[in-house]
Amino acid sequence: MSDTYGSLEPMTDSTPVAQDPPSVTPWVTLEQVNAMAAGTLHERMGVVFTEISPSRAVATMPVAGNTQPYGLLHGGASVVLAEGVGSFLAVVLAGPGRAAVGVDINATHHRPVMSGTVTAVATPIAVGRTTASVEIVITDDEGRRTCTCRFTAQLRDAPPSR
Repeated sequence: MSDTYGSLEPMTDSTPVAQDPPSVTPWVTLEQVNAMAAGTLHERMGVVFTEISPSRAVATMPVAGNTQPYGLLHGGASVVLAEGVGSFLAVVLAGPGRAAVGVDINATHHRPVMSGTVTAVATPIAVGRTTASVEIVITDDEGRRTCTCRFTAQLRDAPPSR
């Protein structure tokens, strides 16, 4: 079938596959990432980064201490976790001498979590010279998806050191 928009193709169930990120040597180590989190909101919330590379970043966070009044993991806590892991992935993708500045994040909360630990896995969706978009999937201890976020960062030259 054809119209002014061209031929209409049937929709499929296949998920688009993100292109591999550019070949980037990780220039930020896991130890450096966790050290940078010291004294920040991440430390206060118990976020621990467990993996960092150009293809993915992983962090965990306890549910205890990060709940809303009903005892459920606070949606804002999930977003803090997602933005943190997405930001550090974007920093790695930006490269040495560059910085990543968050410009957009959204979250869809799929199921409640009342205890245990949640794990966030960030993977690149699209990486360019000036922007990076990242998907973050948060799961509970049983591997069930609890939240999905998309984070976009502007990639720019790092500010001068103080």
